[in-house]
Amino acid sequence: MKAPTWKGRSFDLGKMSMNDLIKAYFTFYAIQAYIALAVVAIITASVLATGWTGPLIAAAAIVFVYPVVWYLLHRFVLHSQYLYRWKHTATVWKRIHFDHHQDPHSLDVLFGALYTTLPTIFSFTVPIGWAIAGPAGAAAAFASGLVITCIYEFVHCIQHLNFKPKNKWLKHMKEHHLLHHFHHEDGNYGITSFGVDKALGTYYDKAKDRPRSPTVYNLGYDVEKAEKYPWVAEESGRLPLDRPPSRQQA
Repeated sequence: MKAPTWKGRSFDLGKMSMNDLIKAYFTFYAIQAYIALAVVAIITASVLATGWTGPLIAAAAIVFVYPVVWYLLHRFVLHSQYLYRWKHTATVWKRIHFDHHQDPHSLDVLFGALYTTLPTIFSFTVPIGWAIAGPAGAAAAFASGLVITCIYEFVHCIQHLNFKPKNKWLKHMKEHHLLHHFHHEDGNYGITSFGVDKALGTYYDKAKDRPRSPTVYNLGYDVEKAEKYPWVAEESGRLPLDRPPSRQQA
């Protein structure tokens, strides 16, 4: 694969190597934006800080809060059965998660869209950081959220990449995340940890632990729902799929 460019190009993680992914990852506009904003936030925190203890505590707090926030968003927003029912939210739901389950190997829709990710990161990191260490803590917490988002996005890419991890933790995360995509979507919501899944009873270890879900690819937005709530299907240009498309169909 040649050095990737995003303009007019589609990326299939099932056919990419790790080197291909790294090139594509660092040329995606959202990742570049996260890195740039994180640098600005770190500089802002350093200018505003009267000491580093508060900002560092604020940044560390986000490391612990982030998996909980991600779990709640993933389970109750991205897998919501309500967003596709309104015209004004259907397109957003399609972009932020439906397309990813329809075609889990498409890198084009795996990354979050800035218009949804940045407000979300800002809204939960800044208040926490401000409460801990004022403006400097808010900037440090925001930077922490952006860096963690970059890590999450890369790990998520690896979980769909044509790559067998040798690292035990990464192998475990990949195997169980793929169960979420190809066996039963109501579980294994974590990306870098299944701690919250285990605490709230949504973790499962083997495919045999649950029956295969008929909605694992369409998230409950099937042909019948598309007839009643047509906006996602209209935006897609087709009815929802019950399995990922072949590359000949894509």
